[in-house]
Amino acid sequence: MRLTIQAGDVEINLEGATIQIDEQITQAKAEHTWTMLLERIREARESAMEAAVTAAREAGLPERGSAFRALLENCALTRKPDQVLGAIHYLRNVEGINDSPPRVVNELFSDAGIDPPGNLSLYLNRLKERRFLEVPTGKDDKNRFAILTPEGQAHLDKRSNA
Repeated sequence: MRLTIQAGDVEINLEGATIQIDEQITQAKAEHTWTMLLERIREARESAMEAAVTAAREAGLPERGSAFRALLENCALTRKPDQVLGAIHYLRNVEGINDSPPRVVNELFSDAGIDPPGNLSLYLNRLKERRFLEVPTGKDDKNRFAILTPEGQAHLDKRSNA
């Protein structure tokens, strides 16, 4: 069996029986090659999202709702908690918004033609309990300033690869 994975300038060549490939993957993880490969894929996804937003703006399309809906669809985020996590990611990383009260999050859902989450605090608190979100120090533990943790980003990445 032979498998080659390339993302940008990072390439992993795997060859041999299943057990040998498993060992090679373990070695790639230990050498952080696997992490670099995933980072290149993440960067490509973010660039594609930025390009989609730019193209939508230039075409005069309602970019906010369609771009957020595309994120949810591309990452297979169908459950409301995952959609809320995706909304926080979208607001922080695509729109650059650092303060998102419930009104802003609900507007994003409405712009995308998706039912808003309703009790947003409940979802945000559960995502914090799962360590997918955190509130930066100095923000008085207000959910409106929540950001994705590395675990939250990994959860979104896992959903987009599923």
